[in-house]
Amino acid sequence: MKKTSTRLADGRELIYYDLRDDTVRDAVDRRPLERTVTTSEIRRDALLGDAVAVASHRQGRTYHPPADECPLCPSRGERLSEIPDASYDVVVFENRFPSLAGDSGRCEVVCFTSDHHASFADLSEEQARLVLDAWTDRTAELSHLPSVEQVFCFENRGAEIGVTLGHPHGQIYAYPFTTPRTALMLRSLAAHKEATGGENLFDAVVERERAGERVVLEGEHWVAFVPYAAHWPYEVHLYPKRRVPDLLGLDEAARTEFPQVYLELLRRFDRIFGEGEPPTPYIAAWHQAPFGTLEEFDGVGRDDFALHLELFTIRRTSGKLKFLAGSESGMSVFINDVPPERAAERLREVAS
Repeated sequence: MKKTSTRLADGRELIYYDLRDDTVRDAVDRRPLERTVTTSEIRRDALLGDAVAVASHRQGRTYHPPADECPLCPSRGERLSEIPDASYDVVVFENRFPSLAGDSGRCEVVCFTSDHHASFADLSEEQARLVLDAWTDRTAELSHLPSVEQVFCFENRGAEIGVTLGHPHGQIYAYPFTTPRTALMLRSLAAHKEATGGENLFDAVVERERAGERVVLEGEHWVAFVPYAAHWPYEVHLYPKRRVPDLLGLDEAARTEFPQVYLELLRRFDRIFGEGEPPTPYIAAWHQAPFGTLEEFDGVGRDDFALHLELFTIRRTSGKLKFLAGSESGMSVFINDVPPERAAERLREVAS
C-alpha cells in the first residue's frame, strides 16, 4: 500500500491509498473553494447522559446529485470533484459538511472505488484489503488527535438508509467521547467480569454463538453469526476469533482472510430477498475500543473489548422496511419481525 497525503483547495486533507507503490499523485484541486466553515457543537443530555451533535451547516450538503455530477467520482477534464486525480484506488478526505469538527472531533469520507456504479460487494479481495488497510491507518492517525476518544468506521448503503450520494463510500467519525452504545457494552463487560470472577463477556458470547444454530459462516480467523437478541430483521456480527480491541490489533492472517469472509457476507445480503430485488440497503459498523481512559468502567481495560463489525439491513421482507416507530424510537425497545434463527438459516441458504 502506498499512502499519499495532499490538500484540497479549501485546506481539507485528502489521502490516496494505492495498490501500486509507483503510483504518483500530484493532481491539484482546481476548484475556487473558500475555507470550510463549520458550526458543530456537542450538547449533553442531562437526563439520558448521552451527547447530541448540533451541526446546522449540514443543511446545505449535496443531496442526490445526478451521476454525472457526483462529487466522489474522479475529476476529469473540466468536471471537477472532491478527488483531483483522474482515477484512484481508495481515497479518504475530510468531510466538507462534517457532523464533528475541531474540538468536537473529525469526520472523514472513504471512497472505496472510483467506479460510481459499483458497490463494496463488487470489489476484488485485493481492493477490499486496501480498504481495510485504509480504515486501520485512519484509526491509528485519528487516535492521536487530542480531541478524539473513539474512532468509528462505517458504511451506509442505500437511499432507504438515508444515503444522499450514490457512489460507493463510507465514513469515519472520530468522537471526542465514548459513544453511548460502546459505554453500554463496557458496563455489561465490567458487570460480567465481576460476577464471574474474571470471565470476558465478549469471549463468552462468541463461544456460545459458535456452538449454536445462528452461525452464518466461519473461516479460520473470523466467525459471523446472527446474534441471539438481534435488533434488526437481518443482522450479522463478524468477530475475529482472536480477541483484539481495534483494527490495529489484527494480525496478518486475519487481515488476509477478512476480504474473503466480508465480501461473501455482503453478497449474501444482496441475495436475501431473491432475484430481481433492488440492492439490499444496509449499515456496516465497526465497533472499536475507545482510546481514552476507561476509569469509569470498573476493572475493564481496552484489551477486554472485542473488535467486531455489525452488519444489518432495515428491509424486513421484499418491498417492506423495518421502521423505528413508537417502541423503538420512544423507548429504545426493538421489536424484531424475523426470528434470528430463521435469519441465520436464510443467510446460509443464499451462500455462493
